[in-house]
Amino acid sequence: MLIYRPRGLINEAEINRVIGVIEGIEAASQGPFNRFSDTSETHDVELNFQYVIQASLHRRLTHKGRAPVKSAILATDSTLIHYARLLVLLTEGSSIKVRVFQDREKAAKWLGVPPELLAPKNDTEGDQSERTNQP
Repeated sequence: MLIYRPRGLINEAEINRVIGVIEGIEAASQGPFNRFSDTSETHDVELNFQYVIQASLHRRLTHKGRAPVKSAILATDSTLIHYARLLVLLTEGSSIKVRVFQDREKAAKWLGVPPELLAPKNDTEGDQSERTNQP
């Protein structure tokens, strides 16, 4: 499982960076892996609908033919919730199943992992991406 915990600003450069991380892991990995994005420490969003549509369709196409994966997004900011819901719509029918949650425990249940795995980390460093041995 890939756990992504952005902090502060979410913009095109940050989304491109995490897409690069995901695609790098996919290229190096034989098996599928689920994803959890914890946006609870994100406070600014500089995105637009055109970019979100383009990035979503890119991911849909690059993941075509791969085993299904789940991507849970924990979001409380109304702007992030809107963009995440757009991602849900744009990936519908693809091998990437996206759901938006406002409750961490419900996200854990949907992903089939212990809630502790998705618990916030205590350090105050910058953005975090971590890989676990969970599917």
